[in-house]
Amino acid sequence: MISVEGILFAAALFCCALATAGYLISLLVRRVALAKISTWILAAGFMLLTLNLLVAAVHWTGWSSFGSRHFLSIYAWVIAGIYLGLQLKTKTRLLGAFIAPFILLFLIAAAGQGADRNLVPSQWQGGLTTLHLVLAIAGEALFVLASAAGAMLLIQNNLLKNKKPGPLGRLLPSLGDLDQINHFGLLWGFPLLTLGMIGGAVYAAFVWGGSWPADPKVVWSFAVWVFYGFLLHQRLAIGWKGSRMAVLSCLGLIVFLLSALGIRFCLATVHNFI
Repeated sequence: MISVEGILFAAALFCCALATAGYLISLLVRRVALAKISTWILAAGFMLLTLNLLVAAVHWTGWSSFGSRHFLSIYAWVIAGIYLGLQLKTKTRLLGAFIAPFILLFLIAAAGQGADRNLVPSQWQGGLTTLHLVLAIAGEALFVLASAAGAMLLIQNNLLKNKKPGPLGRLLPSLGDLDQINHFGLLWGFPLLTLGMIGGAVYAAFVWGGSWPADPKVVWSFAVWVFYGFLLHQRLAIGWKGSRMAVLSCLGLIVFLLSALGIRFCLATVHNFI
């Protein structure tokens, strides 16, 4: 018998798939109206996913019931929530064509995981672990948003430079709005990730002893943190923005994704539970 949690998750997955298809079709047929409808569908998926996580939280008995499906669902939920929140100010509907596929991929990955699979080993469960994961997820979700805005900015800027904006160029968000979203993602993503890494480091120092800094996940996470810290510094102190920042943001996301996949499947790490 399918549980309420399972029904809500399936409905959220369906809405996100439908929204993703709508966003991509809106680019092909060049109709903003379809992107607006897709935004409402994505909002419905976000609400269903919120209810799914609330139902799961009611039945949680601690970290022992926090599974990989919940972890990946929270990733999708955070990205969707931040994007939808930005729609209240920027109205960058077509940016959903870059954001919605990420959300859908996380939910598809979550669907392949057992809801009852224990994510965090019992000996590592605790408040600092919760803080570490939640803040890291929020920071990384903001980096995804910044990179998606950067990718769309590069497309729009290329159309304008070639003086061939066409119907698509007129539909895409303005360079100013996209640069603002890129700035927002870096400005808030970096401190959240920093706090998450500090929480994880403090916990690891007490639980894992002195060997944890050499863990591949820790090394690559620190490298990504340094890279995004550099981008934020250059943006705030030097004034980098526009295409240069967009290219580097996209490069940072590619490096982050490749390192995450490489560590997960190719290297031995104490983070293999994620």
